Amino acid sequence: MAIDQHRPDDHDRKPAALSVGQLAARAGVRTDTIRYYERAGLLPKPGRTDGDHRRYGPADVDRLLFIRGAQRLGLRLAEIRELLTVRDTGVCPCGPAETLLAEHIAEIDREMARLTRLRAELAGMVAGLSAPSEPCPDPVPGTWCPVDRLEIAPNPRGGDLNVLVLR
Repeated sequence: MAIDQHRPDDHDRKPAALSVGQLAARAGVRTDTIRYYERAGLLPKPGRTDGDHRRYGPADVDRLLFIRGAQRLGLRLAEIRELLTVRDTGVCPCGPAETLLAEHIAEIDREMARLTRLRAELAGMVAGLSAPSEPCPDPVPGTWCPVDRLEIAPNPRGGDLNVLVLR
């Protein structure tokens, strides 16, 4: 008794059910985003119909939702690609994700510190602009402040904090 050794090739496989538009709707992205992710190697090349239309399955929806979730966390596409590579091996991506997310927390902390300094600088300028109740005299050219309110504060980056630079 002979066993049928026939294995279906790409032409025998039925394409997955979703069109690119349907996938985009399920994931909340635009169709050109999906095509971009394919070109960038984040999404695998999809199956095709006999008419050469893209077709996607549940794994593609899952992968696209993973990408979007990682982007919401602030991960860059290169970092997401790394996590997907680990995920594709069947290994849990938690270890690499923990490292990436810890790095992003440190970046956020640095940015928050920078914004806190900027806020204090701006608040000081506002306080200096609204201090006296008398009419505001003309400012010294190149600065925000009139001569009687001009206090040159040292700036760690050099220059004068009271100077407005327009570029």
